[in-house]
Amino acid sequence: VKVIRTPLCLAMGKSRIVAGSLGAVALALAGAFPWFRPSNVQEGLPPWLVEDLRTDHAGETGAVWIYHGVLAVATDPKLREFAEHHRDTESKHLTIIEGLLDYPGRSKLLPVWRVAGFLTGALPALLGPAAVYRTIDSVETYVDYHYQYQVDRLQNMTQFEDLRATLMACQADEVEHRDQARDAGGPGREETAPRVWDEIVRVGSMTAIGIARVI
Repeated sequence: VKVIRTPLCLAMGKSRIVAGSLGAVALALAGAFPWFRPSNVQEGLPPWLVEDLRTDHAGETGAVWIYHGVLAVATDPKLREFAEHHRDTESKHLTIIEGLLDYPGRSKLLPVWRVAGFLTGALPALLGPAAVYRTIDSVETYVDYHYQYQVDRLQNMTQFEDLRATLMACQADEVEHRDQARDAGGPGREETAPRVWDEIVRVGSMTAIGIARVI
């Protein structure tokens, strides 16, 4: 049986290799330089939950900067209105998470997440509104899964009922953003180039979350 390796398959394979390599490097650095790791100690929270909130804080930081990137480049009035509205929502999310996670527990790589977010917004914006909507769709699809994992993890933990409700509210906003971007993006979702970009964005988001968990 002859295996045909399409450009999409090759791109997916390479992106996963890169993600795995970056994750391994992050773990190695965290092990070699423990002083560089954020604190997992916060009163009232188990270490695993501090790590979860750290990923949320890093993610919301990146999200705000995605829209900064879009607005730095985009000229289309409808897209700019979309980006401004969503940036305001993501800024509110970031403020909420900052109220839940003490400064020592936050990622040491916040400048990196800001730059990565800015580029994730600005680069598609150079190609036009459709590319931006596609990117937001991809990012928010992953964010939905990410928040759902945390919400499920907190189920039946009565001491964290309020926190779970807060995360669910943030998740609902992200799903709304995904659906709005999907509706605005129109056809073309099965074309090869956009699918490759989807994979790059998805794996990039997954890698960033994994690294933020430890650094």
